Amino acid sequence: MKVKHAEFVLSAPSWRTLPPPIAPEVAFVGRSNVGKSSLLNALLGRKQLAKTSGTPGKTQALNFYAVNPNPQGHPDVFLVDLPGYGYAKVSQKQRARWQQFIGQYVTQRAEEGTLRAVVQLIDSRHGMTKMDAELLAVMLESPAPHVIALTKSDKLGANERQRVVAGIQAELAPFGLELPIVLTSSQKKQGIAELWGWIDAVL
Repeated sequence: MKVKHAEFVLSAPSWRTLPPPIAPEVAFVGRSNVGKSSLLNALLGRKQLAKTSGTPGKTQALNFYAVNPNPQGHPDVFLVDLPGYGYAKVSQKQRARWQQFIGQYVTQRAEEGTLRAVVQLIDSRHGMTKMDAELLAVMLESPAPHVIALTKSDKLGANERQRVVAGIQAELAPFGLELPIVLTSSQKKQGIAELWGWIDAVL
């Protein structure tokens, strides 16, 4: 998909504030500070459309970004930035509420046919952590196709990248899964075309 124009549309802190299902949606999920905002900016070809922060857990709602909206405001696709998962300084009650909201969104919205894909971000320097595995289990409740984007892969050498991909594949094996894995770098723009290619194929 060629991104001619992209814009922030709304921030939805609850189910009732979600936008009407006027376009397909692609969700981006991951642990706090994994680099979701940076990857979204790279995908959208904008430097600061998605707000980045040094403070983990800053995203506390579903943020919707419209790609190529027409004059009526209907985009080709919405890229949806979901709340950073598992930030320790957030209360346990709030964390549970986010998890429930995220789970409801990725399952119900997919069952309705609006959510078409889930992109789970994992920091390539750390591989799949326990928290990533917990989030994966939530995401697998969704019928939407799933891809894993390994962020900050430019920080690794070629052999390290191969090892981290093999490690993720080993973690997925007990689930009986062979998910696509894309190595990305927001700074170097690595994997951006490949990720868009996967999204295009799903859409």
